[in-house]
Amino acid sequence: MDPSTGLRRWRLLGGLGRLPPVMRLLVLTQLAFNLGFYMVVPYLAVHLAEDLGLAGGVVGLVLGLRTFSQQGLFVVGGTLADRIGAKPVVLAGCALRVLGFVLLAAADGLVGVVAGALLTGFAAALFSPAVESSLAREAGERSAEGLVRADVFAMFAVSGQVGAVVGPLVGTLLLLVDFRVSCMVAAVAFVLIGLAHLHWLPNRPAQHAGEPVLAGWAEVLGNRPFLAFAAGYAGYLVCYNQLYLALPVELVRATGSQAALGWLFALASLIVITGQLPTTRWARRFGSGRAIVLGFGLMALAFVLVAVAVLLPTPSGPLALWSAVGFVVLLTAGQMITQPLAQDLVPRLAGERRLGAHFGVLSSAGGVAVLVGSTAAGTLLEPAVAPPALAWLVLAMVPLASAGAIALLTRRGALQASA
Repeated sequence: MDPSTGLRRWRLLGGLGRLPPVMRLLVLTQLAFNLGFYMVVPYLAVHLAEDLGLAGGVVGLVLGLRTFSQQGLFVVGGTLADRIGAKPVVLAGCALRVLGFVLLAAADGLVGVVAGALLTGFAAALFSPAVESSLAREAGERSAEGLVRADVFAMFAVSGQVGAVVGPLVGTLLLLVDFRVSCMVAAVAFVLIGLAHLHWLPNRPAQHAGEPVLAGWAEVLGNRPFLAFAAGYAGYLVCYNQLYLALPVELVRATGSQAALGWLFALASLIVITGQLPTTRWARRFGSGRAIVLGFGLMALAFVLVAVAVLLPTPSGPLALWSAVGFVVLLTAGQMITQPLAQDLVPRLAGERRLGAHFGVLSSAGGVAVLVGSTAAGTLLEPAVAPPALAWLVLAMVPLASAGAIALLTRRGALQASA
């Protein structure tokens, strides 16, 4: 590699320190959110199945409800951020996540677990679109200063993955005591996060203050290129959610336990931390549409890899992890290509207007897909329901369908015209 290229990459990675203070706070916010989140959620399926004895379909339903209450209701948080401003929405989200983690710690049955899962999900539906739309607006306003919004969102992803590295490892240590301890520590973390944002997050006036809550939805829902893109991109969250649902199943099949789960999450995060920024710059050369299609193709290949592994003899020792490692690497590579470019496309498709609502609708489309997809996937992954290889091949059809939809929009010029 050309030394000057490597130097540019490290300068970009170090660009966080040169971001304006508000943008730097918003980028680091993702680190803090993920730190608390990943202490608990990667181990929720294990707790539901082993500690509470719930069936695979029920576990999939609970995880799907949690994701739907988060991603599916982003439109609520985005709309509120447009109307009353980001700061109060972020603070409300932090408070609800504290309550949700406390409920998960106290729950000993399905009703309490569902209530806690819904609250932790809806909390993110409040604070995440507020943070993302604020970052998109700040980066867009400073584009003349040499900031590239896709690179800023790449920094946002890297920051989140730093939290995703530390969170599962902390969660693994806390699980040596009890899952409920992990929940309470995560609740304390979000108390601190809320206090930090109360002090440092500027209370900027909302762009659509005083308007009715539902004002602007007609504008968003009338944006056909954006809605088509959101529908095609919805498969992204279904694929991402399989790190929590399908990956533990493959680990149990290959090794007999989920002991390596935390380390595989750390591997995915380290790949993003070291490779996200150069990958985003490389992918931009292809154009957003073609690069996103490539990303979904890699995600599909990840599922096919496991389907093939299921049909082959399972090696002994550490080599038994090869299919899980390959799945994580390919799925993460596809996500690294896809996510920052998609987030950069949203404000362009939105015409830089009502960014909170547009980011909310994008995630809500994914949340609906996850609610359906996770319940179906949890059932399919039961050996008594379908052969394991067939289940993984069915999952591979999700990113393939997304790739086809985005490719069609790209050929028609819908995405390029918006840029």
